[in-house]
Amino acid sequence: MIATRDALAPVVDALLRRARADAETIITTAEDEAAEMIAAARREAQAVLAEARASGTAQARAYAAVEHARARRRARRVELAAQREVLEELRGRAVTAVRSLRDDPCYPRLLERLGELARQAGGGDLVVSEHSDGGVVAEGRGRRVDCTLDALAGRAVDALGGEVARLWAP
Repeated sequence: MIATRDALAPVVDALLRRARADAETIITTAEDEAAEMIAAARREAQAVLAEARASGTAQARAYAAVEHARARRRARRVELAAQREVLEELRGRAVTAVRSLRDDPCYPRLLERLGELARQAGGGDLVVSEHSDGGVVAEGRGRRVDCTLDALAGRAVDALGGEVARLWAP
């Protein structure tokens, strides 16, 4: 048996060398394939990450645009509210100033002149009466002309038009 073993030794050695060479080839191929798979996975991960960044950036820009628009609208509402407040303050001061005319010695002449103006605006057949807050109201068949002090103050403020914007202009 020893002779058979000795006789087969070169064949066994050749088979072992061949098996080791095949194993090394398989291992090298497997390592190469694994390395390629890892590289492909990294490339895919980088692509996914880049896409996610781009998508996140686009979403952030869209969100920022929406928030910017909301902020502009809020700021505009605040600005308009402040302008309304200033305008109402102006109206209130104008009414107060005009109502003080009732204490002026020339007030009866003012009432007479307001009555004349009311009749001119609405017709000579209107009945003119003094209003409790000052000024006059002229009324007749389906017509009414308001020459109260409050209405005149309001018209005076309205007549300022764009000039009133100087109150809130920088």
